Amino acid sequence: MPRINLLPWREQQRKDRKLAFTVGIFGALLGAAVVSFIGYLYYGSLIEAQQGRNDRLRTEITTLDREIEEINRLDAEKQKFIARMQIIEKLQRSRPEIVHVFDSFVRTIPDGTYLTSITQSGARFKIQGVAQSATRVSSLMRNIAGSQWLKEPELEVVEDKKGNSLGSDFTLYADQVSTLVEEAPPANGAQAARKPK
Repeated sequence: MPRINLLPWREQQRKDRKLAFTVGIFGALLGAAVVSFIGYLYYGSLIEAQQGRNDRLRTEITTLDREIEEINRLDAEKQKFIARMQIIEKLQRSRPEIVHVFDSFVRTIPDGTYLTSITQSGARFKIQGVAQSATRVSSLMRNIAGSQWLKEPELEVVEDKKGNSLGSDFTLYADQVSTLVEEAPPANGAQAARKPK
C-alpha cells in the first residue's frame, strides 16, 4: 500500500526556509561584525603607528628648529665679529692718515689766514677761521682742492664782523681723501700665478 503524507509539508518547508534565512541573516551580520571589528583593529593600529611617526617627526623638527636657531645666532655673532674685526683693521690702517691730514692743513693755509676750529664728522671736516680777505679764502680752497689728503672744498659763509680787526670770518667744508682700498681676495688664477715654480 502506498504511503501518503498527510502532514502539511508546505508549511513545514516554509518554516525550514524561514529558519535557514534567519540563520543566514544572523550569520551574515555576525560575519560583517567580525570583519568590521578586524578592520577597526587593523586601521586603528595603522593610525596609531602613523601618529607615533608623526610625534617622532614633530620631536625631530623641534630639535632641528632649535639647532637652526642656534646656527643663526652663531652666524649673526660671527657676522658681528667679522664686522668688528674689519672696523678695527680699517682703523689700524687709517691711523697714519689723520697725521697726513693735519700736515696737509698746515701746508694749505695761506698767509693771512687763521683757523679757529676744525670739526670732523666721518670723513667730512668743518673748517672755521679768519682771513684778511676773500682772496685768501679762495686761495685756501684752491690749496685744499690740490691737496693729496683733502678734496671738494665747499664755502658756506664769509662775513665781515664789526670789531674784528683781523678780517672776515669764514666757514667751509672739505672731505678727507682715504687711501684705503678694500682688499679683495685674489682669484684662483692669480694665486696660481704667484706660486713659485
